[in-house]
Amino acid sequence: MAEFTLDLNDDQKQVRDWLHGFAADVIRPAASEWDEREETPWPVIQEAAKVGIYSLDFYAQQFFDPTGLGIPMAMEELFWGDAGIALSIVGTGLAAVGVLANGTEEQIGTWIPQMYGDANDVKVAAFCSSEPDAGSDVASMRTRAVYDEAKDEWVLNGTKTWATNGGIANVHVVVAVVDAGLGSKGHASFIVPPDTPGLSQGQKFKKHGIRASHTAEVVLEDVRVPGHCLLGGKEKLDERLARARERAKAGGERVKNAAMATFEASRPAVGAMAVGTARAAYEVALDYAKTRSQFGRPIIDNQGIAFQLADMRTRIDAARLLVWRASWMATTGKPFTSAEGSMSKLYASETAKSVTAQAIQILGGNGFTREYPVERMHRDAAIYTIFEGTSEIQRLVIARTLSGMPIR
Repeated sequence: MAEFTLDLNDDQKQVRDWLHGFAADVIRPAASEWDEREETPWPVIQEAAKVGIYSLDFYAQQFFDPTGLGIPMAMEELFWGDAGIALSIVGTGLAAVGVLANGTEEQIGTWIPQMYGDANDVKVAAFCSSEPDAGSDVASMRTRAVYDEAKDEWVLNGTKTWATNGGIANVHVVVAVVDAGLGSKGHASFIVPPDTPGLSQGQKFKKHGIRASHTAEVVLEDVRVPGHCLLGGKEKLDERLARARERAKAGGERVKNAAMATFEASRPAVGAMAVGTARAAYEVALDYAKTRSQFGRPIIDNQGIAFQLADMRTRIDAARLLVWRASWMATTGKPFTSAEGSMSKLYASETAKSVTAQAIQILGGNGFTREYPVERMHRDAAIYTIFEGTSEIQRLVIARTLSGMPIR
């Protein structure tokens, strides 16, 4: 078990500097263009693939870092470059993690390479869970999967929403209800292979921020997938459903929601994204305050500005420490007895919103224009308090964990 340390080792520093260089030289120069276009930045993703950043191997190496700091370090640097483009680069990882967490070795080896493609023909994948009436309330999911035993096929019907890469993905991973009587424990995940009839893109959302990341509805109309596309296989699913039914008959023994537990472990990565955006805005504001003169002196000489910058930096460092602690705990198997994963995501998300707003204030009228990046960073920061559990849900998870109440 790795001891907790705030010192990055030489390998980690090398990776961090490499990612920072890519973010500075490739992502940042393209950020404004793709934000305005509101399109997937395929050329940037291809560049990331060429140097090895857009690949399963890279994320696997960071994920298996024994200190737990590989993923948050990578997320912070990429999102320091630009949140929309970075999300386009890392969005496929959501679907890949879904397969890694639930799939068989054969499924992992078959489908994950198809999610990424290669440097000459990059692909993306989509993880489809949220629905118009089932966002934070996963138990309200309506998308159904019915097994056709005669053909050994699953038939999927429903509408997914807020799907990153939805409709343009080569591979979709879809969460659906297989037993409505079991609530969230009656869900299963399915691979929808490329060009499967019945799957189509619904509305593409025109968003406030992260506009370079494609977000859309995914419509499933009698989508038939082979039995081997059920992640984990039918035998494993039948055993899990049988256990859930027995618990229900036994009188309501509460079992921790597996989806909530997964989110709790992954939330520090979202916190790291928020830290990257906050840090980027802070650095712009700091540089501006040093060079912008009013009344014969740099504005940083005014306490009103200097104190804002001091608070911004303090919050960013505190958010990073919470993210690193939660990431280290998740990697080393230490239980989140106080919902430390949700704590890190909550504080970092709120920090990103606050810091980017303060950056605009420090830049004044310039900060309100698109000539400076803090306006875009502020729009991007709004998503962190919404996706992968709103700030209100984080507070609910923390409160219920502290009180001993079940997290449903």
